[in-house]
Amino acid sequence: MSRLGIFVDRKTLSSAEQLNALIHCRDVAEKMGHTAEFIFPVDIRKIPMMDALFIRARTDPLNVTYVASRMAESHNIPVIDDPSSIQICSDKINMYSHLLKNGVSLPQTLFISKRDLTLARVREIFDEIGSPLILKEPSTSFSLRVEKVTDTGEFMQVARRFIRLSDWIVVQQFVESKYDWRVGTLNGELVYVCKYTIPDATFKIQDSVNGHVVYCTVESIPKEQAPPQVIQAGIDAARAIGKGLYGVDLKTSNGDCYVIEVNDNPSLEGGEDGYYPDVYNKIINHLLEA
Repeated sequence: MSRLGIFVDRKTLSSAEQLNALIHCRDVAEKMGHTAEFIFPVDIRKIPMMDALFIRARTDPLNVTYVASRMAESHNIPVIDDPSSIQICSDKINMYSHLLKNGVSLPQTLFISKRDLTLARVREIFDEIGSPLILKEPSTSFSLRVEKVTDTGEFMQVARRFIRLSDWIVVQQFVESKYDWRVGTLNGELVYVCKYTIPDATFKIQDSVNGHVVYCTVESIPKEQAPPQVIQAGIDAARAIGKGLYGVDLKTSNGDCYVIEVNDNPSLEGGEDGYYPDVYNKIINHLLEA
């Protein structure tokens, strides 16, 4: 019998879906013959007493989840998400650099520094990539600080706001689609596939529209019904980052497939695993047999 720590915080438990997913994870661990214990930040000292740690709270190198991950790693305790994955996925410049280095198919992507933020350079970018463009502040998550711009004026307005938070901005070709594919991987292997259908009022899977937060709808897709190139691109992207648990977002357009980003700490409470009831078994086996 092994002890699995599930690291959570108050926000993790803020919805019934999240709470039910956590309870399900605990139940799966117990059915597999292990014990599972929820660990809150105030109980972080308990981590060295665990045999594995599964982080189910927002990951960021600047918050307590990273401390928890580093604590587990320093005690040779298998952990999802590992510190390296958190560092890479929390910085879009770092993440896209890994993907580009490994030849992963992306929308046309540029990194613009503060000193290169000039009207002349922005005009060159529109000439090179076209319009509209997507601007991302590198520490963005949950679709925050991701905006679509159509001309130099909008570009400069958004970029000047983002540049207060970072010395760099990600600029990408806009790929129009009604939905994103999400490929879930663990240790470089497929664990689930789903579709995120984008609300009509936005181009993002989560956004604030007229003061109201709108979300994508989630549809679990059997592996056999997903395009093979989407699955392979998702696996290639995940392997470029590491061996952890990732949710890879992709778009298809005119027969081509593009990786949009790789997320550590992917959601598993919105129906992503509908056709994949063994996801938590695989995660627990990976952690406790590592």
